[in-house]
Amino acid sequence: MSLVPWTAVLALILAATPALAQQHDMPMHGQQSGAGQEMMTGMDKMNRDMAAAPMTGDPDHDFVAMMIPHHQGAVDMAETELRYGKDPAIRRLARGIVAAQKREIAFMRQWETTHPGH
Repeated sequence: MSLVPWTAVLALILAATPALAQQHDMPMHGQQSGAGQEMMTGMDKMNRDMAAAPMTGDPDHDFVAMMIPHHQGAVDMAETELRYGKDPAIRRLARGIVAAQKREIAFMRQWETTHPGH
């Protein structure tokens, strides 16, 4: 039995996302405005950047390469919430996400410099 590489599975999931959203009546980009459009644009960028992350075959390097854009996507979404959102509790959550994810991105970038890939 051969195993499908997880990167191939991720590519299939990313390719299927618009079709799945339409099938489940989820709003797509053309139906969004303001914060919703910004969130969808940010998610698209995150997905592209994660899919483009260089894979080395080393799980540690591959994890970091994909998590940096994933975390940046969370920062971008939280910053959108801070621009548009009104609920104090959710805005507080968004500020915490920005701070935590930026710290983790900095840690991962530093780790990459001290652990060169293959």
